[in-house]
Amino acid sequence: MTETETPRSPEEERLRRWRLVLGGEAADGTGCRLSGQDAAMDGALTALYGAGRDGHRTPGRSRTAGLGGSAPSVARWLGDIRTYFPSSVVQIMQRDAIDRLGLSALLLEPEMLEAVDADVHLVGTLLSLNKAMPETTKETARAVVRKVVDDLEKRLATRTRATLTGALDRSARISRPRHHDIDWNRTIAANLKHYLPEYRTVVPERLIGYGRAAQSVKKEVILCIDQSGSMAASVVYASVFGAVLASMRAIRTRLVVFDTAVVDLTDQLDDPVDVLFGTQLGGGTDINRALAYCQSQITRPAETVVVLISDLYEGGIRDEMLKRVAAMKAAGVQFVTLLALSDEGAPAYDREHAAALAALGAPAFACTPDLFPDVMAAAIEKRPLPIPDAAAETGGAAANRI
Repeated sequence: MTETETPRSPEEERLRRWRLVLGGEAADGTGCRLSGQDAAMDGALTALYGAGRDGHRTPGRSRTAGLGGSAPSVARWLGDIRTYFPSSVVQIMQRDAIDRLGLSALLLEPEMLEAVDADVHLVGTLLSLNKAMPETTKETARAVVRKVVDDLEKRLATRTRATLTGALDRSARISRPRHHDIDWNRTIAANLKHYLPEYRTVVPERLIGYGRAAQSVKKEVILCIDQSGSMAASVVYASVFGAVLASMRAIRTRLVVFDTAVVDLTDQLDDPVDVLFGTQLGGGTDINRALAYCQSQITRPAETVVVLISDLYEGGIRDEMLKRVAAMKAAGVQFVTLLALSDEGAPAYDREHAAALAALGAPAFACTPDLFPDVMAAAIEKRPLPIPDAAAETGGAAANRI
């Protein structure tokens, strides 16, 4: 509402909101007329949501989608929605426009890419279009992807490094710690037999402490990422985390992506943008083949963490996949299965395979980017994983605690 507009009564405001939701068809029942900014907001909504979900007009309704097929009209619409809606809503509307109105082709035009608000989902769309992208657009697309990646690194890197550095320090137990490195809980528990009742104290004969992680490699981490289309956001986040982990000297990180083929992108980990453009979203899935490759790269099983990020729809040999997981765990590998690494919750996934992995002691669950450092810290320290409570609803048997 502008300063010159007459204040609305609560009833008028309620009708106005319903009018914007319902779209103004003859049967909307509000009797409310829009003008000024409200009319412009209604036009932006109509352009996107006026059609049914299949893109066709719903019988008896006059409101139809109207972005057209040209970049100029879409660019104007993008400007309108940034004017009238907050950025979180803008990103949702952009995503809906790509899905509902088939605007993916327009993202191949540099002018369009410069106009959109970039987020993880847009990056996923661009990566799926990578092979069809003309040379004139690729540099703009890389700039868009880099902006999102840089923002994610700023948000996630500091906490990830701090959390994992602490986990590495705690995992290096020593028997002659300096005073400030003593683990008092473990020291007391180990020396309870030396309790002196008359002094009401424990005289420790053996000190247990935290070693400080040296610059040599302490842990090996293999990120094994399903690059099927439904895993786009997970691929983006995993690439960023892979670059962060690779920057830590005490962790040797390997990044593997797969569909029906397996690609090792470890040598590109210094730049997650290169990693992302080395992926090819879509295609089939052969988890067994990917795990076979990962298994071949393990040289220190007891110091290795394998993170499989997949919806578990296996196109390869299921029994072989499960045998590989069991063999790795038996050798001492910490095996983590993430159904998604994103803010979106668990995608559709194969519940039978999730339950089978849970039975092997490798519960599958969705993980937000903010939780991922804690999951990795627990795996490094060989503690039970901090599985979200929501996993009990989405994962069933897959959410069993270790």
